[in-house]
Amino acid sequence: MKAVYMGTPDFAVPALKALIQKHEVTAVISQPDRPKGRGKHLVPTPVKEEALKHNIPVYQPEKISSPEAVELVCSLDADIFVVAAYGQKLPKAILDKPKYGCINIHGSLLPEYRGAAPIQWSVIDGKEKTGVTIMYMAEGIDCGDMILKREIPILPEDTYGTLYDKISGLGAEAVLEAIDMIEAGSVNAQRQDDAFATYAKKITKEMGHIDWSRKTVDIINQIRGFDPMPGAYAVYEGEVIKIWSAEAYDTEYDGVPGEIIDTNPKKGFAVKTGDGALIVKQMQAKGGKKMLSADYMRGHIIKKGIILS
Repeated sequence: MKAVYMGTPDFAVPALKALIQKHEVTAVISQPDRPKGRGKHLVPTPVKEEALKHNIPVYQPEKISSPEAVELVCSLDADIFVVAAYGQKLPKAILDKPKYGCINIHGSLLPEYRGAAPIQWSVIDGKEKTGVTIMYMAEGIDCGDMILKREIPILPEDTYGTLYDKISGLGAEAVLEAIDMIEAGSVNAQRQDDAFATYAKKITKEMGHIDWSRKTVDIINQIRGFDPMPGAYAVYEGEVIKIWSAEAYDTEYDGVPGEIIDTNPKKGFAVKTGDGALIVKQMQAKGGKKMLSADYMRGHIIKKGIILS
């Protein structure tokens, strides 16, 4: 089958690789290159980089809804459009163009977690399972009919980063299966029940600021859900410290939420929470590297009694 692929970040690369192996990818649509780093040099998107390795034409309209972009995309030779984390809403003219429609790889078990950050919110909310949904695209936000779902557990040690990689690979497998079903005419698409829909809003850096009055498990899930980006953080004596790993601390201590109640040279430092305490195992001071808290404490003093704001 001839396919146009639309995607931008590294999440979308495994599915592109899979499509190239089994189908004819006639073109790739990706977001424009953006400046990065100190030199602000333009950096190609991961999907663009992969497409160019295979000599696939790449188009990068600033606005996919512009008349010029719509005309361009609709002129491309394809039976189906496959979308994964493209980053812009597709207009109806594009959705209606391909013979077999536009299908999307979404990183949740729809209708749960429609929106921009389904993988992160599934970790932050402490879910025990998630997965991927392949769906036909519609004009609303992730509300199209579902072709198939594939489920995986969220392990206690999973972070946003590890789950992101798992779902990216799962999506690549699932989209090939979905296209096989479409070609065979065996799709029994299921409508989403809007009554069970939830929305995974975009994550911002400010959301990583830890509220120590919350339950221990909720704070730990927040830390997991913000790893590796943008990072959960607290403020120690006026300086921001990022917290990358923590676990429940079952020793009983008095104190107020956010107070450093113990320091353990082998494990890290313990902080009072709303219903107990946790021990910070891995951290990153301003301008420093990510490291074990115990290693950081060998060269820096972490004071008991300080309240993290």
